[in-house]
Amino acid sequence: MAVWTLGINHNTAPLDVRGKFAFAMDQIAPHLNGLRQSLQRTREAAIVSTCNRTEIYCAGESHELEPTLHWLAHSAGLNADALRSHTYGLKDGLAARHAFRVASGLDSMVLGEPQILGQMKDAVRAAEEAGALGTTLSQLFQRSFAVAKEVRTSTEIGAHSISMAAAAVRLAGNLFEDLGKVKVLFVGAGEMIELCATHFAAKSPKHMAIANRTLERGEKLASRFGGEVMRLADLPERLHEFDAVVSCTASTLPIIGLGAVERALKKRRHRPMFMVDLAVPRDIEPEVKALEDVYLYTVDDLASVVQTAQANRQAAVAQAEAIIDAGVQSFMHWMDQRHPEHGVVPLIRQIQDQADVWRAIELDRARKRLATGEDIDTVLDALSRGLAQKMLHGTLAELRAGDAETREQTARTASRLFLRSQSKNSL
Repeated sequence: MAVWTLGINHNTAPLDVRGKFAFAMDQIAPHLNGLRQSLQRTREAAIVSTCNRTEIYCAGESHELEPTLHWLAHSAGLNADALRSHTYGLKDGLAARHAFRVASGLDSMVLGEPQILGQMKDAVRAAEEAGALGTTLSQLFQRSFAVAKEVRTSTEIGAHSISMAAAAVRLAGNLFEDLGKVKVLFVGAGEMIELCATHFAAKSPKHMAIANRTLERGEKLASRFGGEVMRLADLPERLHEFDAVVSCTASTLPIIGLGAVERALKKRRHRPMFMVDLAVPRDIEPEVKALEDVYLYTVDDLASVVQTAQANRQAAVAQAEAIIDAGVQSFMHWMDQRHPEHGVVPLIRQIQDQADVWRAIELDRARKRLATGEDIDTVLDALSRGLAQKMLHGTLAELRAGDAETREQTARTASRLFLRSQSKNSL
């Protein structure tokens, strides 16, 4: 079985490119079905899609990296050659290592960030529900989660990290002298907005509001922080009321346009606005950044902020990499055992199948003898003898055949397999 990964992330592709490949969770199943149909020898597939990465994990009879690239490009209406420079393709052990590093937060913009583990688990759940997950990828991901847990509990990989939410608050604090006088608007009501609202709430801003497509979810979040809730449709008319705007939705199109921000600035008499767009694809039109009184930051703009204290994390990173190395070795050993030609698992299955055939023969023979009225003990004795003879026949034949050296090697192997208890007792 071959395993491979094809992906783009914050290190290989700019924000606008990543935005073209942001798969909504409710669309993962049809995309997985389309992917498997387009690949000839792929049995298993999963798609991990976050704001910083889109990755395809596959397992099949042979590596199909190039067809996977063509499918990914086609999904966004792009040419494969245009996408190629932004992607990375990894096979087998390297693919496993990458999955383990991603799950552990070592491949994230925020080193050690915990959210990616939950996002990977969601991706695995979606693949399972779509019927696209098999034994190999299940093993890969379950081992990834186990490694991530060990990294989290055994190292301080996340101890010095600064989250996107904390970075947003820090930047806002650099612009406004007193965050206690600032009105903050959060667009969306997902996990990232919840984190940002929590960090801003700790600074006791003057007012907080949640704008969301559905009022119910927005109200639930707003009630936690004593804020108000509004509909997205009301956003253009009320945007001018807020000094800081943080947006992160799953919308495929920008929610806040250039015109709306220009009108808001006019009403604000050009008092500065602080804006953070954490969505991929963008929630705020990129042209907004050119406005004189707007300070707009994207997830990529926050990269330099969240990577502070890097030196303090190097020891933890080294520990984490050692744990990952061990995990990769274990997974590849498992893969080697299952190899159809030189793996031990196929041989074990063949031996078990052969033993089942012998057992069935002797049981059938025993039942027939019992049916004729033979003594039970006699039948059981014949059954055990028949099984023993079938199990030992091949070994005994090999001990009698071949030259002296071959017989000696066979004798050592037979002693190790059949005389274990005697060997232990003699020690």
